[in-house]
This record gives sequence, structure tokens and C-alpha cells, in this order.
Amino acid sequence: MVRVRPRLEAFAAEMFGGLARSDQRAKGEVYLRGLMLDGKRKSMQPMADRLGVDHQQLQQFVTSSTWDYGEVRGRLARWAEEFVRPEAYVVDDSGFPKDGADSPGVARMYSGTLGKVGNCQIGVSVHAVTDWASAAINWRLFLPRSWDETTLEQSDPDAGTHSAAGAVAGRVAEIARRRARCKIPEQVRHREKWRLALDMLEQITGPQSSTGWGLAARPVVADAGYGDVTAFRLALAERGLSYVVAVKPTTSAYPADAMPIMAPYAGRGRPPVPRYPQDPTNLRALALDAGRRALRQITWRHGSRHNTANPTAAMRSRFLTLRIRPANTDIPRQRDGSLPECWLIAEWPPGNPAPTDYWLSNLAPETPPRELVRLAKIRWRIEHDYRELKDGLGLDHFEGRSYLGWHRHVTLTSLAQAFCTHLRYDPKVRAPA
Repeated sequence: MVRVRPRLEAFAAEMFGGLARSDQRAKGEVYLRGLMLDGKRKSMQPMADRLGVDHQQLQQFVTSSTWDYGEVRGRLARWAEEFVRPEAYVVDDSGFPKDGADSPGVARMYSGTLGKVGNCQIGVSVHAVTDWASAAINWRLFLPRSWDETTLEQSDPDAGTHSAAGAVAGRVAEIARRRARCKIPEQVRHREKWRLALDMLEQITGPQSSTGWGLAARPVVADAGYGDVTAFRLALAERGLSYVVAVKPTTSAYPADAMPIMAPYAGRGRPPVPRYPQDPTNLRALALDAGRRALRQITWRHGSRHNTANPTAAMRSRFLTLRIRPANTDIPRQRDGSLPECWLIAEWPPGNPAPTDYWLSNLAPETPPRELVRLAKIRWRIEHDYRELKDGLGLDHFEGRSYLGWHRHVTLTSLAQAFCTHLRYDPKVRAPA
């Protein structure tokens, strides 16, 4: 830390330079230093002890000071635009295990971090990604329905009992008290995780302003938790964003050459519209129909663990890429009644009776298969991000009870990770031994 502190101070000055008060800028650098110092816990009291400062200074900076974390994130995003030069935005979410019920957004939910249903918060994140580096540039805390009293159905006085109506009123009051304790803004309500992701992507790619950051539009990559949501895929396309998203093999679809037909008009009643003569099949069936003859071996990147059998650490597998037409009923038909085409990417490793992983993409028909596969696989960077953010920098160590404090802590942790990336890859910086 002694060797790199001048660099850290310069980085902090760039990230916090827009803050009006010098004491806020100074505390920001101190907090970053605390996150990067040795020590298992990165909550405020242990960090303050290691830094030799009063922990109330850190507490005040994170929970009650007036600085705008959105402005700081915008600076981080523009830094990533220049330094990382991202090729995609990856959407993901992660669980933050909690023991009590007072942290904002905490509830019993499924968490991939836990691998089961548990008591946790869930943070949704967007990362600017290349194969060699990445940065977590935007965050939202997911609020379940149990944290939004407006989602509770009010009992019909004519259909329900007074006791049922009273129970609902009591539940509404309890949620309102929990929200007040955590200082959750009135306008912040339950939104599905995929809608939070859209909100963040709009902020990232929107015109540069007090709310938009003005970054370039890039392909969006996500796992099946987002890719299986037809509305999410449609919303990305409506915003002019391309995507490569994982989906389940049971997703309904037609082959690309399937076309609707028009039934003869008998002259009475409503004229017929073009319809597909058969029901759709699914992605697994389409892949099996294409068969192994359609497979090609693709190397999507080279890793760092070399051995004699694989001296270049090539990461390769067998894939097929097909043009198909997803057939969910929510997908708007084109003027001729046909469904839009997109790419199906399926990984089919040797020895498996069927593909193991599936993706859909609306990238251009002329996109090379290797590019499709490389983007589908680029999510590996997020595993690295969360491992570094949690294990090394204390992403999930925040013990505060405020909604604002959570967003500020994850922002500061993302800055700390970005600085570590800066040290690793900037050739002008002598990395720590």
C-alpha cells in the first residue's frame, strides 16, 4: 500500500473529483484504502481499526453524507470505457447472505451464491467486460414484494372479513415501518430483476446528462435467469441493443425456413391471417435435428494454465449455430405473419447425447460463429469479478441498515476492484510483489 498509495490517491481524485466537498473526497480515498488492506472483514469497524481512524467517519461518509454515488459510478463507467475498452455488458446478480431481517431488501429467496433458498439480499449488477478485464459499473438492490406494501392485495370489504382486512392493514403498516427504518425512497418499489437490468442499461447507454452516462451500445450478455424472459429480450431489441443470452432447451421455436401460410378465404366472417401450419418444437429438438454433422470445434479463448497436452491453454468445445425463429406467444409477428429470426448457439461436448448449453442472439446473420461463441462464453469474467469483489474487497461485508449505504458501499467496492485492475494491467505501474 505504501508503494501504490500515490497511484491510489490519483485514482481517487479522478473518481471523486466531482464531489463538492474536500472532506468527502478525502474520506472516499480512505475508504478505498480500507477495502484493499489485509484483513478478513471489510465492515466499518475492522477497517477503521486497520486504518487508525474513527469508524464514525466512515459511517457518516457512507450512510449520511450528501455525495451522489450515481455521479461516481458514471465516472467509473467512463474510466472503464477508456481503460477496459469493453466488448459487452454482462448482466448478473448475486446473493448477500444475512442473519437478521432488518437489512434493506432481505428476505428468504433463492440465491446462486448459496445454491439454495436462504435469508439474503440480492444485488443486480452490470459489468463492462472484455476477455482480459472487466469492471462492475452499475448496481441495483432488488426489493422483493415483501418490501413493497403497494403490491399487497387489499381485501374487498364485501368479500372478506374484517379480520382479513385488518391483517392486510397491519402488514402494510409493518412494511412501511421497515422501509422507513432503511430510508428506502418512496419511488423505489418492487421491480423484477430483469427490469432493474434494463434501467441500468438505459442509464449506461443513455445520452450523457445528469442521469445518462453516454457510453456506446454493446451486446448484452446474461444467464438464463434473464434470457428466459421473453420480455427482457424484446425490450433489449426495442432499445437497439443486441444480445447473447442463455436460455433453457425447452424454449419453443421454429426452424428458420418455417413460414406461415394463409388459409383460403370463404368470403364470410373475418379474413384469415397467416399462421404456421404446425406447432413449434423446442431448441433441443432443433439441435438434435441438425445433428452432429452441423457441429464445429471452436476455440473461444486461451487461458493461463498451460500443460503439455494443451500448451496454449486453449478453451474449446463443439458448437452448432443455427438460424431459428423463437415462438413464444408474446413475440410480435412481422407483417407477413412470420416470427423474427435469431441465432441459436448450442454447445455439444463430445460424449454427450445432446447439447448441454443453449443461447439465443439477435446479432446480425453474418456474425461469425466464433464471435457468437466468444460472447456467449464471456460471462466467465463475472465469476472472477464476484470472487474478487467478495473474497478480497468485502463486497458483501456491509453491515449497515440503509438503502443508500448499501448502494454507496457496492460503488466503493467496485472502485477498489477497478483500481486493482489498473495496477495489474497498466504497464507504467509497478505491481505489488
